[in-house]
Amino acid sequence: TDAELSSKRKTFTEVQTERLEQAERTVLIKCPPKLNEKKLLQYLSGHGSIKSHFFFENRGIHALIEFSEKDSIVSLQDAIGIPSAAEHHVVPFKSRLFTFTLKNPVNQAAVETPLHLSPQSHIPVKELVQKLCCADSISSQMYILLNEYQLTEENIKLRFLACSLVRDFTRAYFPDSTVKPFGSSVNTFGKLGSDLDMFLDFHDLQKHATKMKKGPFEMEYQMKRLPSERLATQKILSVIGDCLDNFGPGCVNVQKILNARCPLVKFSHQPTGFQCDLSVSNSIAIRCSELLYIYGCLDSRVRALVFTVRCWARVHGLTNSVPGNWITNFSLTMLVMFFLQKRSPPIIPTLDQLKELADEKDKHIIGGYDCSFVSDLSKIKPSKNTETLDVLLSEFFEYFGNFDFRKNSINLRKGKEVNKPESSPLYIWNPFEQDLNISKNVNQPQLEKFVAMARESAWILQKEDKTQRVISKEPWGLAALLLPFGKSSPSKMKNRMKGIGSETIRSLLDSLKLNNANSLQKAVGK
Repeated sequence: TDAELSSKRKTFTEVQTERLEQAERTVLIKCPPKLNEKKLLQYLSGHGSIKSHFFFENRGIHALIEFSEKDSIVSLQDAIGIPSAAEHHVVPFKSRLFTFTLKNPVNQAAVETPLHLSPQSHIPVKELVQKLCCADSISSQMYILLNEYQLTEENIKLRFLACSLVRDFTRAYFPDSTVKPFGSSVNTFGKLGSDLDMFLDFHDLQKHATKMKKGPFEMEYQMKRLPSERLATQKILSVIGDCLDNFGPGCVNVQKILNARCPLVKFSHQPTGFQCDLSVSNSIAIRCSELLYIYGCLDSRVRALVFTVRCWARVHGLTNSVPGNWITNFSLTMLVMFFLQKRSPPIIPTLDQLKELADEKDKHIIGGYDCSFVSDLSKIKPSKNTETLDVLLSEFFEYFGNFDFRKNSINLRKGKEVNKPESSPLYIWNPFEQDLNISKNVNQPQLEKFVAMARESAWILQKEDKTQRVISKEPWGLAALLLPFGKSSPSKMKNRMKGIGSETIRSLLDSLKLNNANSLQKAVGK
């Protein structure tokens, strides 16, 4: 729709700011089972006008209520009591999470209007494959997948609310702090059910720098000094982690992982249902989120291709929810971006081209790395490339099925293959920290498995007789790629694997022998 298009043109920062402000006017209510929606909204409107609301299921029915004014929340909180439980003592922290029960429960006979519940997770792969079979082109199959998997407006509101609720804790110690989502929750590539990465930011500190120029004195706060930024981060996260653990309503399984390369606190936020990772502001990670946001907004084919490739990789065990030697979703996304830069004409610009379009306010130098690129989407010329997604998907598999990974690395700044600086099997340059390889974790067997699966997929798409498959009710196109391979004839597959290390073939064929249900189960697991 046009409304969506115009909202898509907002800069990353505008969207973030708007959503954070929205979250501050929002509350979350656990509702009674037999709820009359009209009654609830009528009652709440007594505290101020409601801008939007939706219901979702998560161990019972919950309502997210966004008021037009922040003061309405204060008015509502004044009317809310503290739980009286004889067997429990409560921690008297007053949050924006409430439980409503009916004083006079209605009898069964009362007319029930079913509530519309917003889904907060995507359908299983099995169901998706059935839906895809009814589409009329691979292109429409890919858009169906995108629509089923992408974050909904409601889910995004819930993510920003979870951050806002954590921020209520951090503000007790650091009144100007903010807690913002980053990564897949905001870069337009997040899928329903994915974890929520959030970081704690004190960046208002820089804003004061300009105010300090006036007057005859150099003035500064007396603050505790520590030998390293890392130590400060660890101390702050340790205290906030304890706070969430001890006082945070619905925060369970709090784990402090302070010795990681990037210290973080992991916890489960029960009211919203998110698995959360809280770290302290990492400017480069935010630049990565914004870069992907720009690519995702430039052309609708970008997101459709990324979601498709990631779902495909998941089904075939190329990616995994636990860290290891697998390719990460971030690396896969970067492979897709690189492929789209290489099309003729290109579908998305290189990072260097985006940097040339940057103006003064887009200048970002972080830790000595130049992370500047244009933020205003209207300054970027739309692509003249008219290839369909049918073509692009097939070409993607063809391209990486035959890519010379031994010699070449993938550089999104330049949008071309460059000689590998070191011998990692897969080398993808970090777009900003130019001396880092974002796919350093990937080992040779995993890379070879990726290449083998890409070749197999290219072969399926090229050889397939769509009409025949549709007539005989067989999965076709993308649906055929989302089923475990090697069922029909493993011998054919062996022939197409010429030139791939034999030990990898063996492990590959073993992994293909897994029974259908088992591998589908795994694919759906996350």
